[in-house]
Amino acid sequence: MDLKNKIIWITGASSGIGKSLAIHLSQQNTKLILSSRNESSLNEVKKECSYPDNVRVLSLDLEDYSNFESKVEQAITFFGRVDVLVNNGGISQRSLAKDTDIDVDKRLMNINYLGTVALTKAILPYFIKHKFGHFVVTTSIVGKIGTPLRSTYAATKHALHGFFDSLRAEVHQDNIKVTLVCPGFVTTNVSKNALTGDGSPQDKMDTATANGIHPDRFAKLMAEAIIKEKEEAYIAGAKEKLGVYAKRFYPKIFSKMIRKLSVT
Repeated sequence: MDLKNKIIWITGASSGIGKSLAIHLSQQNTKLILSSRNESSLNEVKKECSYPDNVRVLSLDLEDYSNFESKVEQAITFFGRVDVLVNNGGISQRSLAKDTDIDVDKRLMNINYLGTVALTKAILPYFIKHKFGHFVVTTSIVGKIGTPLRSTYAATKHALHGFFDSLRAEVHQDNIKVTLVCPGFVTTNVSKNALTGDGSPQDKMDTATANGIHPDRFAKLMAEAIIKEKEEAYIAGAKEKLGVYAKRFYPKIFSKMIRKLSVT
């Protein structure tokens, strides 16, 4: 797929992976719609894009998914169509399952899973009608494997894999593509913003996150996965990728490996 002149809608575009992806894609002669809760930050990202006149800002809160049909209508009016929806918005977790309030579990599921699914369903009739479209979903390596301190976060990402794998099979005849992008550790504020057991942000960066892939490098690799219309892409370090394959082929060994990770 050639990204030139494609109209790409990115959620979670005000920082981290979404911001870097927007800036990278803006260099490819694309037209962009940038969404998140923070409209002022989105406008700052727009200024950093190569062609800001080809960028529109649309505020959107994944936790409030009752009005997404109107958001889709508004997005389409910007450039006359939408070709690619990048479901990138979300929030992480850093707490033991036993210490995590159920309201925190609900919030993670509302934002990461239900919000993403609701936006997907809101634009899906448009894609089906026009017989084209591409859903790109930022999941996680923990969408394939579960690790300590991320029980519900992992559950939301596993759920996204289940939903979008099923959706891919359902809409294949409508020329609609689905790409699941699984990041490992990426140097963003995801760990600082991660929810703890009582719902407050962790407010510090994990060592592994600090040593992760730079978001600009990640964005380039993510764009390549979109262009190639990959069904699933692991963009991660060697250890994270090893975990995925160990889980698949040597589950008992993987279970022993994962127990050794710190849970404090």
